[in-house]
Amino acid sequence: MRPRVQLATASTKFSYRSNLILALLCAAQFMLILDIAIVNVALPSMQRTLGLSAENIQWVVGGYALTFGGFLMLGGRLADVVGRRRMFLTGLVLFVGASMLGGFSQSGGMLIAARVIQGFAGALVSPAALSLLTTTFKEGRGRNRALGMWSAMAAGGASAGLILGGLLTHSPRFCYLQCCRQMLLAERRRSALTSLGR
Repeated sequence: MRPRVQLATASTKFSYRSNLILALLCAAQFMLILDIAIVNVALPSMQRTLGLSAENIQWVVGGYALTFGGFLMLGGRLADVVGRRRMFLTGLVLFVGASMLGGFSQSGGMLIAARVIQGFAGALVSPAALSLLTTTFKEGRGRNRALGMWSAMAAGGASAGLILGGLLTHSPRFCYLQCCRQMLLAERRRSALTSLGR
């Protein structure tokens, strides 16, 4: 009986590389959900700064949510055909580029376009990240633990987005909010290239 307990406990211990991959995938999930929550809080500030109408400001949120949800199945299929690692990194690059575009937007149309690209990029990242997680961790307690941590990042991203959105919208321009997120994304991409190198 005792050897079984010891074996089950050992199976939940991750290697250094597995821990690095898990941290990266959790960070990806965190940032995707953070991106929705943080912008919801910043909407009034964006509307004043860019002169968006009440109808157009809804597309800042809707453009991201619609493309993210609408292209998830396509993102999953592309991950199967093209490769999980390639689609994950491609999505990260697109997300960083769209964040730069959104951060330096001079008009409402430019910001909405950036949000649409971000949503599409998120649809590439999310299914690829989940697939990488399930292939990295073997079936059992270890995978269940990793999936639980990955899923918990959604709640963490939503909560952090509400707080950070309130703090950062006190800045004179919405650019600061986007650039702050962009720096986090750039660091996440660097980690991805390191931990998913093979």
